[in-house]
Amino acid sequence: MRIYLDNCSLQRPLDDKSQLRIRLEAEAIMIVLDLVKDGRLQLVSSDALVFEIGRSPNPTRQDFALGAIAGASAYVRLSQEVEARAQELSRNGIDTLDSLHLASAEEGKVDCFCTCDDTFLKKARREIKGGTRVVSPLELAEELDRWQSQQDH
Repeated sequence: MRIYLDNCSLQRPLDDKSQLRIRLEAEAIMIVLDLVKDGRLQLVSSDALVFEIGRSPNPTRQDFALGAIAGASAYVRLSQEVEARAQELSRNGIDTLDSLHLASAEEGKVDCFCTCDDTFLKKARREIKGGTRVVSPLELAEELDRWQSQQDH
């Protein structure tokens, strides 16, 4: 299974875990990253993701996210196709950087695109093309559970 974690998903394990949802999402992301390390999942990264990570003023968060995407098995470069799709997504109400992430995920032919941003999640679900599913970290965990069950049979 090919997955794309946007920056807010990658950062979730470092967020304050006093809220149950954040704690559960953080655990789900850590499990995903472990499955990537074990070679059971394919992580897709992108120029957009590296750019956004680099904008973080917090070196700990930068190091964590860059370490996580170092295990990516595929990388989507910014191209005319990605930019054109991102512009289309922006015209439909998705922020510029989020549009680049979503366009990169589509270009990378991922099965699941994961974000913690509820507003972006709703908009992205309306706009996504192809076989990519837009999911929250908890929904990604459910998808992985179903996927692993299919792999085991």
